[in-house]
Amino acid sequence: MEVSFAQEIESLRLGDGHTFHGEGILAITKGLLQSGVAYVGGYQGAPVSHLLDVMVQAKPYMDELGVHVEACSNEASAAAMLGASIHYPLRGAVTWKSIVGTNVAADALSNLSSPGVKGGVLIIVGEDYGEGASVIQERTHAFALKSSMCLLDPRPELGQMVNMVEHGFRLSEASNMPVIMELRIRACHVRGSFEAKDNRAPPISKRALMEEPAAFDYARLAHPPVTFSHEKLKTAERLPAARRYIQEHRLNELMDGDYAHVGIIVQGGLYNTLIRTLQQFDLADAFGQSRIPLLVLNVTYPLVPQELQTFCAGKEAVLMLEEGQPEYIEQELATLLRRADIQTPLHGKDMLPSAGEYTAEVMAHGLAQFVQRYLPDQAAALEAATAWLQGNAQRRAEVAAQRTAPLPARPPGMCIGCPERPVFAALKLAQQDVGPVHIAADIGCHALGTFEPFSFGHSILGYGMSLASRAGVSPMMQRRVLSIMGDGGFWHNGLLTGVQSALFNGDDAVLLIFKNGYTSATGTQDIISTPDDAAKNGAADKRQSLVHTNQTIENTLKGLGVQWLRTVHTYEVSKVRDTLHEAFTTDFNGLKVIVAEGECQLERQRRIKPWLASLLKKGERVVRVKYGVDEDVCNGDHACIRLSGCPTLTLKDNPDPLKVDPVATVIDGCVGCGLCGENAHAATLCPSFYRAEVVQNPRWHERLMNRWRGLWLRWMQPA
Repeated sequence: MEVSFAQEIESLRLGDGHTFHGEGILAITKGLLQSGVAYVGGYQGAPVSHLLDVMVQAKPYMDELGVHVEACSNEASAAAMLGASIHYPLRGAVTWKSIVGTNVAADALSNLSSPGVKGGVLIIVGEDYGEGASVIQERTHAFALKSSMCLLDPRPELGQMVNMVEHGFRLSEASNMPVIMELRIRACHVRGSFEAKDNRAPPISKRALMEEPAAFDYARLAHPPVTFSHEKLKTAERLPAARRYIQEHRLNELMDGDYAHVGIIVQGGLYNTLIRTLQQFDLADAFGQSRIPLLVLNVTYPLVPQELQTFCAGKEAVLMLEEGQPEYIEQELATLLRRADIQTPLHGKDMLPSAGEYTAEVMAHGLAQFVQRYLPDQAAALEAATAWLQGNAQRRAEVAAQRTAPLPARPPGMCIGCPERPVFAALKLAQQDVGPVHIAADIGCHALGTFEPFSFGHSILGYGMSLASRAGVSPMMQRRVLSIMGDGGFWHNGLLTGVQSALFNGDDAVLLIFKNGYTSATGTQDIISTPDDAAKNGAADKRQSLVHTNQTIENTLKGLGVQWLRTVHTYEVSKVRDTLHEAFTTDFNGLKVIVAEGECQLERQRRIKPWLASLLKKGERVVRVKYGVDEDVCNGDHACIRLSGCPTLTLKDNPDPLKVDPVATVIDGCVGCGLCGENAHAATLCPSFYRAEVVQNPRWHERLMNRWRGLWLRWMQPA
């Protein structure tokens, strides 16, 4: 049973006269349908996953509108979809997580932006930057500059965000430029409401087909010699057309204030944080009205020189709030002002950090310098804001002082019962025999293996790139190296950049593929190797692992020419250890692939829990496996914890007053995967683990036997 977006899908149907309530990313999704989008594609990833997930699950409704939805294998294939808008008046939208997703899509995007588009193109990017990010700290702005693509950064208010979706398509059509809309994490998850409009069925769609293809036009290809004329078109026609549209439709917002002698220019996505910061200085009220004039850049590329010059002219100073580095906007703004001979002092990175997320507190430090220098009558407000900052610092110091010892490190870990944890335990055991090996890690849930207690992984260079990233290492290493990737990474990029390349070059490499049945790290989306619904629903016992029912990965590897291939179940630690040992020591010279299969525990529990609940409701017998530790046997060595890392395997005080070391214990939350027992067996650990079966709705003879056992145990106990 997958995650259901039934409620979100219903909100997509809202029309005129209704009010939409929800998250920012879902509002963007609704905006696409209101704009008459004809096709949608993308690759999932925080914080924009729900856009594609919702549309995939809403396929029946998308079919009603004639909208084509494509769950793409990677961001490059999503970007290539936009080629439909080069010749035809089709509005298309794609989405992915950036900057990593934009890097993958770079080739297609460059070849798209050169000839330009006829139908509106909107690329919705989850700008995963700052403290809550999970990727490298780079910005999309550089790519927009490089390829001359418009860049929207809408103010995080649902009505404005939806409005910018509609204008994004029109801006693209007016300028023939692809348009990128970057949405920060907080913008995607901000909640609010807006007045909905009726969804528009696209004029050309799956329900209204084109009769003939477009006539051949060499000028629409990204191919020399026409690429030279494309470059001239960018500066001579497209950028001026984009600037005209931005100015005529007032996409950037000018907000007046009392202190007209100063001003603040801010990226749209930072507006909410700026208002919160200004409130600390008594320079904005609870309704968001600023006393300092603001120019909110909902479009950060291209900039409109006339807007910026008009805003800055005659002011004593202007503060530019641009998150991240380099300061692309600030540099261009400084150039525009000097060319117009406007001598207004411009501040930005001289008062604010060069890199990192601009939280309210970070902004406040920079704004304090600006206020102190240019708003001397705000001394009382400045003092109050400074006291607020000092109070925050003092509270942190007080908390730190209360700690008698440093807080223990709590690195992120895999889910309880994750099928990837036992493989890392087996890898630890295998290295005890063969010695340390170089491990090329990859993006996915298994990247959590880089943390304690495993600390496996010498590099992470891209999704599905682990096998390719070891190519320069393995020829220089006496011992074979290991590459790890998930089934999501295998289909995303690993098959071609890794497996095909290793086979072609005859590399002596070891590849371990985690086959959990889903793209789990991005939300357990289905992939081509996901077990089908018939396998899930038709299983005699829904608790059994189902990933073995789909052999697409194994068949693909065989078809490509992999000769050394082993498939093991992840929870069989001893067998996984022996298979790894064989791969590291075999005389076979070539690519060796181990497919470690074990269903994603999140999806497994989503499948099991409703089924077990239905059995209990009908009064049927249900058996649940529970693991525990005999505290009288446990010797306090804790090797089991160092080998496992399971969150439910932890410590408690030793009940024996003569023993000091705490004992291991299994707390509530255990899903009965059996890893602790498997590790104890494979590593020949102490025999303190036990396996128990919890029976609900037992049969009559089981109740009778349980009663007799209880009487017998009480009789055997000393008085």
